[in-house]
Amino acid sequence: MKQYLLTGVLFLFLLPEVFATHQRAAEITYRHIEGLTYEFTITMYTRTSSPADDERNTMPIFWGDGSSEEIPRIDFYPLGNDISYNRYVGRHTYAGPGSYTITVEDPNRNNGVVNIPNSVNVPMFIDSYLVINPFLGYNNSVQLLNPPIDAGCVGQPFYHNPGAYDPDGDSLSYKLVVCKGAGGRDIPGYTFPKASDYFRIDSLTGEIQWVNPVLQGEYNVAFLTEEWRRGVMIGYVRRDMQITIVSCSHKPPIIITGNDTCVVAGDSLHFTTTAIDPEGTDVTLTAFGGPFVQTISPATINPDPAKGNDTVSTVFSWHTVCNHVRRQAYYVGFKAKDSGFPVSLASFKQVDIKVIAPAPKNLTAKALGDGINLQWDTTGCENAVGYKIYRKADSTFWQHGVCETGVPAYTGFVEIGTTDSYDQTTFRDDNQGTGLSQGIRYCYRVTAIFADGAESYASDQACASLKRDVPIITKVSNDKTNLEQGHVIVNWAKPVELDTLQYPGPYVYKLFRSDKASGGTMHLIQTFQGLLDTTYFDNAIDLNSENAAVYYRVDLESNTTGKIGSSQAASSIFLRIRAADKRLTLSWDPSVPWINDRFIIYRKTENSTTFDSLTTVTGKSYTDYHLDNTSRYCYYIKSEGHFSLAGMPNPVINYSQIACAIPKDVTPPCTPLVAVVTDCEKVDNTVKMWLPQNDTCYNDLAKYRIFYATPGSDLTLIDSIDGNLADTAYFLHQDLGSVVGCYAVEAVDSIGNVSNQSLKICVDYDACPQYTLPNVFTPNNDGVNDKLVPMNSLSSNPKATVDHVDMVIFNRWGKEVFQTHDPMINWDGKNIHTGTDCAPGTYFYTCEVYFHSTSGLMKRHLQGSITLLR
Repeated sequence: MKQYLLTGVLFLFLLPEVFATHQRAAEITYRHIEGLTYEFTITMYTRTSSPADDERNTMPIFWGDGSSEEIPRIDFYPLGNDISYNRYVGRHTYAGPGSYTITVEDPNRNNGVVNIPNSVNVPMFIDSYLVINPFLGYNNSVQLLNPPIDAGCVGQPFYHNPGAYDPDGDSLSYKLVVCKGAGGRDIPGYTFPKASDYFRIDSLTGEIQWVNPVLQGEYNVAFLTEEWRRGVMIGYVRRDMQITIVSCSHKPPIIITGNDTCVVAGDSLHFTTTAIDPEGTDVTLTAFGGPFVQTISPATINPDPAKGNDTVSTVFSWHTVCNHVRRQAYYVGFKAKDSGFPVSLASFKQVDIKVIAPAPKNLTAKALGDGINLQWDTTGCENAVGYKIYRKADSTFWQHGVCETGVPAYTGFVEIGTTDSYDQTTFRDDNQGTGLSQGIRYCYRVTAIFADGAESYASDQACASLKRDVPIITKVSNDKTNLEQGHVIVNWAKPVELDTLQYPGPYVYKLFRSDKASGGTMHLIQTFQGLLDTTYFDNAIDLNSENAAVYYRVDLESNTTGKIGSSQAASSIFLRIRAADKRLTLSWDPSVPWINDRFIIYRKTENSTTFDSLTTVTGKSYTDYHLDNTSRYCYYIKSEGHFSLAGMPNPVINYSQIACAIPKDVTPPCTPLVAVVTDCEKVDNTVKMWLPQNDTCYNDLAKYRIFYATPGSDLTLIDSIDGNLADTAYFLHQDLGSVVGCYAVEAVDSIGNVSNQSLKICVDYDACPQYTLPNVFTPNNDGVNDKLVPMNSLSSNPKATVDHVDMVIFNRWGKEVFQTHDPMINWDGKNIHTGTDCAPGTYFYTCEVYFHSTSGLMKRHLQGSITLLR
């Protein structure tokens, strides 16, 4: 019986070794099959010499919806250098749209990983993220075309590119993350590889840059490749890769290739890439990336691969077609690998190629009535889903750049509409039913659009203007000779292209007005006989007492045939003022048929009798800062604009009403920034808080309000402390049962305005050293190491994160000699049942550690041996 117990205990401790030491690198990718069904691929690189390699014919995968499955291994073969390739494939159908995190955990990693403590006992954990959203479309994960195994030299720059390709053309970003272990938690004690200069990843290209490795050994690093669509992250793949660093002195090859470029769909692209090995060894040049995996007209290199002594070249060739058009550029990677000893070094170069659809041709613009009709030829790419139409008042000589798609905002063109199919190549612009303005020359450009948001090159511009056969309002202005009275001057230009045969005279102008008294309805205020009288002084209106803009419209009638047409309605400039602390924000948005070029702002202070020019802006708002909250300020706006047709009055000058206001503090302080510093020995947290220096909210501060939540509870107010703008404030949170918890802070100013609550900052179990036990102690009453206590217990109180333990210690025959629930253990080497000293030797233990976390109480299993010396 004793022998049986001993064997059972020993098997318990040796069991991790049997299934351990084989995981080197891994990732999960997926592709959409149909509906809610996806196919997932687990790719793993393992240690060939491990017995576990042969036995892992299936792999458990958790689908992220509460279910899991064992999926089969499809491929398994050695790659050399004690590395084997494993591929597991399975399909899963989800119940509905949602966000799912797919995970795989497999024990364990190979032993001896430099930056993972005790890696032989740490599982490999990988995950991928999938968003199923019908509004964003189905998603296929990124594919990483370069394997996650690489090597480098001590003291030499190391570079690695994963060769990411997204089949959907989504935007990609990259970031380094901590490798994960048991339960998907960050591995305790994990560190990024040490470097003489830096270790980082390029967030745009995904290139890992390690300059320079300082220690030999195997390292594991992890990074996320995130996919973004319409500003939303719709998926990511976590790659956990292994890098072997050895002692060597040779340098990687040098690659010379072409620059990033763009190509029109239908054209061919060719360029040469050369690799040179500075050490003179044989070099192999290969290529990878999206263009090579296209189902229609894929790219090639010739020769493939290129091999030879110290210098080799290959020619990239790609005949592009419309199916290649997409919003994101294609990534083409070149990899040059030498034949140096003891490891082959590689270098990478990237070329981005954007495939752009041809511009629509033969755009024409013809005025008809109160609108302009457009027509054009198709782009030639039948996978286009429609066209965008852009408009600008006045012509421009802009011509798109080589890689410039669509119509950029800096050109002055604004998108005004779309069509819904490749064949729909006509569009009428009548300003969404309100009619265009006479006196303005309108210019247009058209682009083809595609399902992923890609746009073609812009067409050449086409311009047209409406026939001047109705009046055109040219002024709606406060009378500048007496702005305080607020009377309105209205001017209009007579029709110069009136068809007098179709509409014989005599003629009548009818002037209509809409103001607060009319409830927004246009009503007739004056009639004018003939075409020459084109000015009206409206002294029935006081703009300074109106609470909205006043609108005017001029109708033209023939006494013979009736109404001929109407001008575009035009409004006065109505100035609004919004008060805030020590500032006033002015805004205005007149609706007029001319083009306003600039606005001059005039201000009068409380102690002044005249208005002074304050500033000139081109937008329709302005904030006046550094004001006195007890003073009254008055403003008016002068606009300067123009018409684009000859024969119209230029410049067009108008004035707003006079508006006054007093600044008032209604702005809360900025949202505080918060950090928490944990003292694991004293079991307390220090909350640091301060305000960002932001002109829009950095005003005054009286105090901070501190909120706290234990795991599973809501944030509650625990204290308030004084604060000021100049200094960081500190709050010491003491007498805690555990340091685990969450904090948030609000800032309050002297008026009582309260800021938004800060981001919640949580202290988790990993803020303190991991709970570990030593493997030897000496209970000989010499005052040193007399009791078995957790490691780091002098500098870190285990109770800072640990609630309790279930600790049992056995002798080598399996008999219990000690047990406790105290996280400090405090075993003095005596048998708990007899009170006698235990004999020197090896003892075995099992320990269930129950520790606090932000997710609640969690459990971790420890087991091992302890040597007792006397």
